[in-house]
Amino acid sequence: MHIQFLGATDTVTGSRFLIDTGEARVLIDCGLFQGYKALRLRNWDRFPISPESLDAVVLTHAHIDHSGYLPLLVKRGYKGRVHCTTGTAELCGLLLPDSAHLAEEDANYANRKGYSRHQPALPLYTVADAMHALEHLKPAPYSKRVTIARGVEAEFHRAGHILGSSSVTIHAKGRRILFSGDLGPQDDMLMRPPEPPTAADYLIVESTYGDRLHPEGDPIELLADIIRKTVARGGSVIIPVFAVGRAQLLLYCLYRLRQRRRFPDVPIYLNSPMAIDATRILTEHTDELRIDPETCAAACSVAIPTRSMEESIRINRVDQPKIILAGSGMLTGGRVVHHLESFGQDPRSTFLLVGFQAAGTRGATLASGQRTLRMHGREVELRASVEQIRHFSAHADADGLMDWMSAIGTPPRQTFIVHGEPGAADALRQRIEHSLHWDVTMPEYRGIYPLD
Repeated sequence: MHIQFLGATDTVTGSRFLIDTGEARVLIDCGLFQGYKALRLRNWDRFPISPESLDAVVLTHAHIDHSGYLPLLVKRGYKGRVHCTTGTAELCGLLLPDSAHLAEEDANYANRKGYSRHQPALPLYTVADAMHALEHLKPAPYSKRVTIARGVEAEFHRAGHILGSSSVTIHAKGRRILFSGDLGPQDDMLMRPPEPPTAADYLIVESTYGDRLHPEGDPIELLADIIRKTVARGGSVIIPVFAVGRAQLLLYCLYRLRQRRRFPDVPIYLNSPMAIDATRILTEHTDELRIDPETCAAACSVAIPTRSMEESIRINRVDQPKIILAGSGMLTGGRVVHHLESFGQDPRSTFLLVGFQAAGTRGATLASGQRTLRMHGREVELRASVEQIRHFSAHADADGLMDWMSAIGTPPRQTFIVHGEPGAADALRQRIEHSLHWDVTMPEYRGIYPLD
């Protein structure tokens, strides 16, 4: 029996891990690579094994870097089930068609403007491909073993990252292989904390924040200060958000601030059809939240929902200060890019980064201090202010990761560090070796490692 790492090595994206028992092949996560072009091109590569040879797929959660390759896997021949929690299945129903829609829109736009090297430019997959992939989803409950392939069982545990997120234990041939998935922080304002891990023979752990701690301080007060200063000079606050997770957290923060009258009464727009639908789904799963259903409903209603493109365009013409939450969270596409073009030349306005920005994305470019972005085939220079609040995170920081692993008790035979930039992954490796004295490996891309 062995594991092969088909993604999320030396990068935070492209989570794909193959377990081969000799009798069954199971893929844990099926994500897209994001960020640098060299990484994104991997999405177009031939899959390292025949999709038809897979017996099962398991998703830890719905984010595109964990689920977004699924339509292509099915298109290329995968015929089995995709096991996940109910929340993950519902969110995939939003994320996968939206990912396909954006790919189709980008390809069509490139063909109209003629800036693609490929003639014609094609999407990675279509909405029809995504809808077909959704037919393969099979929801499973938390904390119950489910048989997913010959001699293989899976067990889902709450991970506290987003709705439906899980750590997954794979039981095969008397061994327990634990995948952390993306772990949430213990003190998240919305999500309940991750469940303590179960015993494991092998551990595959994320390292997104493996080299840093979340800053101290109240992020809600920082948010209020930025809004007040921007509105005072007549500008608007544009917040790129992930439609699932970060958008709902920001709505809750804005609700609390509005209740306290901590900023002027300006319009708030949620300019993302997917975020609107994800917010509705959140209100139906309050058992995973810290807040009560009534507060959840009130917070999720604080913004004006903006579904159509016509409504989105009209927001740009509203001649008064406002707050806009729009996707995507790393400025890789979506409506926030058009807001960049509309408000980027206005020195009164502010673009507020509130999420992790993967290397190679427009968000990372802005976070690094650069103010020239490439958008739709041309260079655009921003005159608007750029602020960043690093306190908002759906990931456990380095201390949180160590605390979670320390609860395992008996050391795993081997721990594999994934889903982090090289510096973060290596920093976590050193902490595990020095503090826990475990055997740790930073796997290579497409590397194969025995699970003896």
